[in-house]
Amino acid sequence: MTATAFIASLTALDYSELAIVGVLIAVAALLAAAETSITRMGRIHAYHLDEEGRRGAKQLVKIAENPAQYLNVVLLLTLLVQLGGTTLSTVVAVRHLHNVGEIVATAAMTILLFVFAEVSPKTFAVQHTDRVGLRLAPLIVAVTLAIGPFARFLIRMANVVMPGRGLPQGPFVTEDEIKAMAEVASEEAVIEEGEKELIHSIFEFGDTLVREVMVPRPDVIAAPVDAPLRTVLDLMLRHGYSRIPLYRGELDEIEGFVYAKDLLRHLHAGKTNVPLDKLMREPYFVPETKKVAELLREMQQRRVHIAVVLDEYGSTAGVVTIEDLLEELVGEIIDEYDREEAQMEPVDDHTYRVNGRLPIDDVNELLDVELPHDEWDTVAGLMYSLLGAVPTQGETVNYDNLSFTAEKVQGRRISKVLISRRDPEQEPQPVVE
Repeated sequence: MTATAFIASLTALDYSELAIVGVLIAVAALLAAAETSITRMGRIHAYHLDEEGRRGAKQLVKIAENPAQYLNVVLLLTLLVQLGGTTLSTVVAVRHLHNVGEIVATAAMTILLFVFAEVSPKTFAVQHTDRVGLRLAPLIVAVTLAIGPFARFLIRMANVVMPGRGLPQGPFVTEDEIKAMAEVASEEAVIEEGEKELIHSIFEFGDTLVREVMVPRPDVIAAPVDAPLRTVLDLMLRHGYSRIPLYRGELDEIEGFVYAKDLLRHLHAGKTNVPLDKLMREPYFVPETKKVAELLREMQQRRVHIAVVLDEYGSTAGVVTIEDLLEELVGEIIDEYDREEAQMEPVDDHTYRVNGRLPIDDVNELLDVELPHDEWDTVAGLMYSLLGAVPTQGETVNYDNLSFTAEKVQGRRISKVLISRRDPEQEPQPVVE
């Protein structure tokens, strides 16, 4: 049957049914635009629109505060109108085209729904999110009040089959998707490279442990609690620190911290014989497994700038400052007293010299490799793990296509390591040479 013959065969009933299909497609388009505006509308922006007194903003705020509740209803209605439109169009097509009616109706509705009820309205909603959100928010709130209980009932039924809570309350964009968007935005020069790195650092910040950022015990500068004031001040000046821990007997017995400002105040007043235990501040102890994001909030609340890090046995593992925590977000903060030392420097096209304390995550990122970092946090720790012993200076161990050489060993500490890329066809990891 030709298209002309098909149209000529339509009755008044057919035209009314096709008109209903057209209305359902229009409703599906509105729902698609509403879905896009809901997922793109942030709570803070909705508050700003409400403060401006925009019509529909109050309903938009309700949606932004609990988007899942309204989005569930939108998705349910979208499914109903699309199925209804497809079913009704199939009835009309089968009535006149018989056996091929299902195929024709399915093809026609796929094109119509994709173009007019998906791509076009969602594109418009992306380009005019505020406008669409403000116009449709009152309608979405009213519809949710009417059929919201039915949608929640269906979600409970789904939870019987697959335990859960229906559509999650958020986020509607995952961490990996945000990182990917930042990568694309940086490549297209929408944001700066530094802004992209800051976005990545924020996500990594929440997963970082204190032991990964602390100053380890061997590098801690501390003084005995019975040391003279001038001796402690000289120690601070020599190493460039404004706060150092005070211990009694050994470093595991830290009793407090002394601040350079307190020392200078008493020395300026001529009080050179004041005991340090009268000046020291109360120590703040934290476990090495605490998350740095949590520690930063605690240090802000307690108004302390330095904390003692303890291992699982209660011994001093190191110290950590607010500066150490912030450097995880913004990178190294170097002042005029810091002695800057290269953490990684190229030796040739295939070899790098790195500090033994360099985090394994940094090596993975810089060399585009996947070294294990579950048990050890630093390159030196990885070498200890691969060798099973303290290496001698010049000793080498292999892992995958990388070769690690202990270039400089001070006592039991690996100070400098040479990392070289090897031929991947050579012997597999790990091999000690």
